[in-house]
Amino acid sequence: MGRPRNFEADTVVERAMEEFWTHGYANTSPAQLAEAAGVGKGSLYNTFGSKRQLFDQALTRYGRMGAELAEEILSRPGTTRECFGAYLRETVDSDVAQPVRRGCMAVNTAAELGGHDVEITCALRAIEERIVAVLAARIDQGRRDGDVSSDVDPQATAEFLMNTGAGLRIMAKTNDARALHRIIDIALTTL
Repeated sequence: MGRPRNFEADTVVERAMEEFWTHGYANTSPAQLAEAAGVGKGSLYNTFGSKRQLFDQALTRYGRMGAELAEEILSRPGTTRECFGAYLRETVDSDVAQPVRRGCMAVNTAAELGGHDVEITCALRAIEERIVAVLAARIDQGRRDGDVSSDVDPQATAEFLMNTGAGLRIMAKTNDARALHRIIDIALTTL
């Protein structure tokens, strides 16, 4: 009988997510993951199977957190434009404030593995679709509330704003908040 596990799997996934987010999949070693999680490599493999399986769980966690953040900010009081402005600004302001500008883990993973790894590509697409659905629902609510024109296509506009957000997350690695806020102001004119 093996020794009982003396760590919380969710904590390990969260710490692994931070490592993968900072360094990418290829540049994160099992030793880094074990050190960040505060557990032995053997315990990591016994619990998660492989670096890839741990990465899959970390990416899933990141996607869930991203959708939850979008839902939280977009459900605040205000017009659709105000809510989207808050969502995009809070995201880039957070990126710019970090000591290491990491951007978005999903965008980074798409650049590193998307199109080369079918399973990762499908996982990234699922993350995108979930967030686009949240964005489209808020735009549709704005149409019902009357602060978004009825001729605005919620799905297409949500896809555009998702794409804008992804671009902003990349630009946040090298630009200041003022430049990113100008882009946001232009993007909000679509609402």
